[in-house]
Amino acid sequence: MVVLEQGLSTAMNAKIIGSGSEGIVLAHGYGADQSVWDKILPHLAQHYRVLVFDWTFSGAVKDPNLFDPVKYTSYEAFANDLIALVDEINLQSVVFVGHSMSGMIGCIATIKRPELFKRLILVGASPRYINIDGYEGGFEKSDVEQIILNIESNYENWATAFASLVVDQKDPLSVDKFTKCLRRMRPEAALPVAKIIFYSDERDILDKVMTPCTIIQTTSDIVVPKSVAFYMQNKIKGKSTVEIIETDGHFPQLTAHLQFLQVLGNVLGFSDLGHN
Repeated sequence: MVVLEQGLSTAMNAKIIGSGSEGIVLAHGYGADQSVWDKILPHLAQHYRVLVFDWTFSGAVKDPNLFDPVKYTSYEAFANDLIALVDEINLQSVVFVGHSMSGMIGCIATIKRPELFKRLILVGASPRYINIDGYEGGFEKSDVEQIILNIESNYENWATAFASLVVDQKDPLSVDKFTKCLRRMRPEAALPVAKIIFYSDERDILDKVMTPCTIIQTTSDIVVPKSVAFYMQNKIKGKSTVEIIETDGHFPQLTAHLQFLQVLGNVLGFSDLGHN
């Protein structure tokens, strides 16, 4: 394992694991940290140089001043961080695996700097969460307002309830893992980032994405309806496919990691699936 000793990479706990000739970047979603990739990391590290890191809002980031709500008002600020991180570590033409909000961050980054990314793998990603005529985002505006209110009024209670909704309850260890991650997130970061996500509408960027794209969706995800995956596939200009993993919840890398690895192996061209 190489722990990187420079600016942004140090602040964001960036590590490169593995020693393949090609790079793969794993980007976690809201409330999580890089530990959500732990089950798939040993296997990917046999094939790739794998970059893992924590977004500045994550509870795993030690410096609370790194998350500045004035700077982070949209996904674009995160996309700029991602580009700066990949540049600092001197990776090029990487496979980018973005979970949840990181899917759209990756789309924005690849529009800005297409040469950095040779493939996007979007896991449980969505360009818009609020329903509108002709588009099913999964939430009514009033649902989102209630979520924001709950985060504001009692973040810890909300975090526990939310984790048990979004992670497959048949895997209590994973529910517990995400609950702890969420509760480590500072409320002063949790609220503005939740607003960015739940009020986002990035549908108009999809037709600017030229990078080949794999969209991974579970059979039942309370956060993102299955129809969103096919909506994105239709809109993205790069060659895109949808892969459905037969499991519940928003975290297939935690609750169905062997199926998740199988899909990655099929897409990326490795097949010696380890059963660890």
